[in-house]
Amino acid sequence: MDEKIALLRQWVAESDNIVFFGGAGVSTESGIPDFRSVDGLYNQEYKYPPEEIISHSFFERDPEEFYRFYRAKLIPPKDVKPNAAHLRLAELESEGKLRAVITQNIDGLHQAAGSKKVIELHGSIHRCYCAKCRKPYPESFVNEGTGIPRCSCGGIVRPDVVLYEEGLDEQDLYSAVNYIRAADVLIVGGTSLAVYPAAGLIRYFRGKHMVLVNRGSTPYDDMAELVIRQNIGQVFSQI
Repeated sequence: MDEKIALLRQWVAESDNIVFFGGAGVSTESGIPDFRSVDGLYNQEYKYPPEEIISHSFFERDPEEFYRFYRAKLIPPKDVKPNAAHLRLAELESEGKLRAVITQNIDGLHQAAGSKKVIELHGSIHRCYCAKCRKPYPESFVNEGTGIPRCSCGGIVRPDVVLYEEGLDEQDLYSAVNYIRAADVLIVGGTSLAVYPAAGLIRYFRGKHMVLVNRGSTPYDDMAELVIRQNIGQVFSQI
């Protein structure tokens, strides 16, 4: 493992065109549960399967139950802080080495750590808008309280997150593809690479070194030049 960390450290030192692609595992060390691990949201019991509750059709059919789940399970506690991975990525950006963070997370911890160029493929809990008239609302209007948040026009105010059955933002996809395609080093971390189309973006990489940091195996392990089976915060604290 020390040899793998040393190799990653060398590649980071030699490059000024690094892109990071991350998922839920980046935030688990901050105390935010992931989805697909043994203790993840998808392996817990609810009245409906979580993947059904956070779908577009369920949101329209039963918004009250959607918001009960959303506030209880997708809004992190206010004392959640960025961990070593978030902080080191922000430092690498400020050092002129990291070009972009591409994340599947909706928690905003990369920005809280100081990262400036963050592409949020699945949106953010920190932005909200009316589903009917598109009027923006502060996050507290949706994330706090109870019941269904309503706009002055009568529409439902929703978080700016991508639900199942909804497409990703085309501009975000375009930017992510361009950053990945142009990168010298692509570090993929904290993701099972099981959610599409986001996971498929790493196929656009044409650079020198692809590194995969994840506690479990992924369908793309064979594509990576270096695979590190370790908590991502531990890895980034060493580079």
